[in-house]
Amino acid sequence: MRMQSKLKLAAAPLALGVALGAQPVFAQDADVTVADEEQTPPTAIIVTGSRISNPNLEQSSPIQLVTSEDIGIQQVTNAEELLVDLPGVVPGFGNNVNNGSGGFSALNLRGLGTNRNLVLVDGTRVVPSTLTSTTDLNIIPVALVERVEVVTGGASSVYGADAIAGVANFILKDDFVGAEFSGTAGINERGDGERVRADITLGAGFDDGRGNATLSLGYQNVASVLQGDRDVSKNTFFVGGQEIGSGTSVPTRLNGDQYDPDTGELVPTYNTFNFAPFNYFQTPLERFNVFATANYEVSPGVEFYTKGMFTKAKVQLQLAPSGLFGDTYDFPLNNPFLTDAIRDQLCADNEIDPATCVAAGNATDPTDDAYLEVPTIINRRLVEQGNRQRDFTTNQFQVWAGVRGGLTDLLDYDVYATYGESDRSQSNINWGLKSRVQQALRANDATTCSDPSNGCSPINLFGDGRSISPEAVAFFGQPAGNTVSTSLAVVSGSISGDLTETGFLAAETPIGFAIGAEYRDYGASQLSDVSFGTQDEVLGTGAPSPSYSGGYNVKELFGEVIVPLVENSFVYGATLEAGIRVSDYSNTGTSVTWKAGGSIEPFEGFVFRGIYQRAVRSPNISELFLPTTTGLATLAVDPCEGAAPTTNATLASICQAQGAPASSIGSIPSPSAGQVNATSGGNPNLDVETAKSYTLGVIFTPNAVPGLAFTADYYSIKVEDAITNPTTNDIIDPCFGAGGTSPDASSPACDLIGRNPLNGSLNGGGDTLGLVLALSNQGTIETSGVDARLTYDMPTGFGGLGFDFGVNWVDEIKFQASPTSINRECVGQYSSNCSFFNGEIVPEWSANGRVTANLDDFGAVSLRWRWIDGVNYEEILSTAGVLEEYQSIPGYHYFDLNVRADVDERMSLTFGVFNIFDKEPPSVSSFIGTSAQNSGNTYPSTYDVLGRRYSVTANISF
Repeated sequence: MRMQSKLKLAAAPLALGVALGAQPVFAQDADVTVADEEQTPPTAIIVTGSRISNPNLEQSSPIQLVTSEDIGIQQVTNAEELLVDLPGVVPGFGNNVNNGSGGFSALNLRGLGTNRNLVLVDGTRVVPSTLTSTTDLNIIPVALVERVEVVTGGASSVYGADAIAGVANFILKDDFVGAEFSGTAGINERGDGERVRADITLGAGFDDGRGNATLSLGYQNVASVLQGDRDVSKNTFFVGGQEIGSGTSVPTRLNGDQYDPDTGELVPTYNTFNFAPFNYFQTPLERFNVFATANYEVSPGVEFYTKGMFTKAKVQLQLAPSGLFGDTYDFPLNNPFLTDAIRDQLCADNEIDPATCVAAGNATDPTDDAYLEVPTIINRRLVEQGNRQRDFTTNQFQVWAGVRGGLTDLLDYDVYATYGESDRSQSNINWGLKSRVQQALRANDATTCSDPSNGCSPINLFGDGRSISPEAVAFFGQPAGNTVSTSLAVVSGSISGDLTETGFLAAETPIGFAIGAEYRDYGASQLSDVSFGTQDEVLGTGAPSPSYSGGYNVKELFGEVIVPLVENSFVYGATLEAGIRVSDYSNTGTSVTWKAGGSIEPFEGFVFRGIYQRAVRSPNISELFLPTTTGLATLAVDPCEGAAPTTNATLASICQAQGAPASSIGSIPSPSAGQVNATSGGNPNLDVETAKSYTLGVIFTPNAVPGLAFTADYYSIKVEDAITNPTTNDIIDPCFGAGGTSPDASSPACDLIGRNPLNGSLNGGGDTLGLVLALSNQGTIETSGVDARLTYDMPTGFGGLGFDFGVNWVDEIKFQASPTSINRECVGQYSSNCSFFNGEIVPEWSANGRVTANLDDFGAVSLRWRWIDGVNYEEILSTAGVLEEYQSIPGYHYFDLNVRADVDERMSLTFGVFNIFDKEPPSVSSFIGTSAQNSGNTYPSTYDVLGRRYSVTANISF
């Protein structure tokens, strides 16, 4: 048994890239242990990072990051919360993202994007929930999770090339017997954000233990938290610290000037709109899930198994009231609500003589020869409609069926098929339709539209926020939406085991191997109603969502081998490991992913390990087939705005070449709410991207200190030919100059900007391209750093003490959109450019730790600490106009306290206080990063915006 114990340490293959910043638990056993001489041999298992099932090689698994004890102590509502605080995991889209969310929660390992990692259930793929092949973490049945194993740094040869950054494998409870109920209730100290979760799990064995069936039902409900209910976000601040609001306000603005109800004239803008209080800091969620599994051993070598899951989740997003956001409308001069003064000004702006103007104002309808319309930019907040609401409802199911068992004493097999579908419907309420607003502007009188179809009622834009009638709102405020459907079919088979009964060379443990084949078929579609699929039709949505569909399939062969070379000889142990996967994609052809590595243990309890991997990721359906549309990107300052072009002839010529009329020079408006138009789409000519990664690490488990384990791993990942869009400054800087350099009219980047033909801004309708952010294979992404973890468990007179500390150091995270773009270094930096994928912050250092006292005859007390290193505004950018206190965020420390009381052997109660010291989030304005992650003047996915909160959980088992 000693040799077996030794190999549990020595065979730590490095397919793992090992993410060590683990969440500590109450009574955590060291992940790397030395077995007792009399210990029963471990059963064969397949662990994350390898398909090889030799029990002596089980340390090819990663460090066990999250266990069922973690779930209990953290009192989580969904799977996102299990992972988001781990060092090395960067916040993706979750329930703290409101403007820009797709109604799902996503995993983002290493900050490389949610499309470069995989979410697995029991080592198998889960149907993606989006067109970008992202899995929604909301569908994971948390009550059944036994543990979560996270492998970062690459696992592509084992699971497929889209695992460039790694995988999160949710391993569910197996052969559950009995009944278990868990209920959680929580609330913020400020009285909002209530959370409820209830789960019941039933399981039973049958036929003398040859079979088992388990059923789990779960319900979760998370209430909203409004930005208006937190001090940091009640008002909106610009990068210079100025309190500002949106220019889309009330009263109405026409061509940049605002209506004055007292005089009936247009005057310079005097009132803006504070949109912040209406937004969510925590988006409401309601979810119901069902999971069932069964297995039956037909004979000693044949076991049939099946499982199925169904999830129905509802997520609601909310924004400030919709509006006419600077689009161009054909404004009829006979509009019954138009004052004489405003009509005269519109005529003057369009060089219409007074007599013609008066005649046009008196025209009875569009058939009148005197009837005229003039192009007019309108900004008007439609407060009469109420808040914009976006509801997402996801229905997802997946079923598995397979057979597994032993072919011989040395070989096992597993053959399974799985099929899943996800339908995510989106309904946009209180947004409004542009075509109907245009129809309602054409009115013969205050109650009659020139075109009365569809129940048209005239819209009165000239009031103080109460002038638009309910009839008009009902006419133009029609809902719009779409449904995103995805499907995944997989057929997979593998054989694993030992090549021989004895070892190879100077090793007693035999060579472990696995071979197999897999077929996957992906399909996806987006089906939108006419309004939602039309450019510039649904007010305030940014880009439209046109209908489209696509799909591809892949055939793969894969193999792995782990070769023990030396055991208990001149070194205590040494192994080699290799793996290969050959993939034939229907869209990009054949590619090869492989890994090679090994470990050496010079003396017992000290292991060196390392692995190199090459992965090739094929573009997903969105990257290939998304139609080109115009949406929004983040930009605080337009170089052409205001008076700047009047003193620089080169700058003025560039602005005009991009479509700004000469008359607008000197008065081009600033970007609306820090956002500008951006045009992008899929690219059917995309090829694969290639990633190279390696890890080097150590494991230290000294026999002299039982219960102590230390691991540290250096990782490096480089993605070439990366499928990416340029950042906004990749377009702006080469054209207009950066860091004091002069504008360059000859730069090709200048041709990638299209301006509003009426006022020269980068905002407007479909007639304004804004920045052209084309998708290509020209990008390069790099990241490297170190993960380390220290655990120590020690017995005491009262029970035991457990210490668990994990840290992640990021050496670099770089993004270069093309060979001519800036190679941006964004470790510990934030801006709209340091947001390659989701707008996240990647600190240089992050850590967490837990100290747990296990108390006999009571339960446990656990104190958790989480630290985020200080970060700075992107260093290569000019800080001119940026408030000094917005240029850096100090390090943040958070503390949570949890107490578990074991009422009896069947019932326990857990009480928790989170963010004990009610740490306020940093304030850096809402215009310094992307709209998705930089919201409410802070970064709500990175820093706690909820404040101190309380939770209680009851667990009862029978």
